[in-house]
Amino acid sequence: MKRFLAFLFLLVLLVALYTWATLTWSYSQGERAGYVQKLSKKGWICKTWEGELAMINMPGTLTEKFNFTVHDDAVVKKINQSMGKRVNLMYEEHVGVPFSCFGDTGHYITNVEVVE
Repeated sequence: MKRFLAFLFLLVLLVALYTWATLTWSYSQGERAGYVQKLSKKGWICKTWEGELAMINMPGTLTEKFNFTVHDDAVVKKINQSMGKRVNLMYEEHVGVPFSCFGDTGHYITNVEVVE
């Protein structure tokens, strides 16, 4: 019984360390420009802010969509204030996040700037 509990504890510890590592270190950082089409709080148990940015590349081409997640309520407020305006979204990409409680996408928005 002690071996089983030790194994279970070790397993939980490894999953917690892996989750912490994937949320701490970013795989990439970047910016995307466009118009925020959608921002909503989603989830059954873990509510996260999920959004969609329409990136218009060239006239006559199809719009590319960029799905993103926001954790910071101050950034959510900035996005809501900039609806209908062209924005730059600064993001960090985190690969391998094991649970959907941290968001539906791996792209986490860190800041927003309105483009004039």
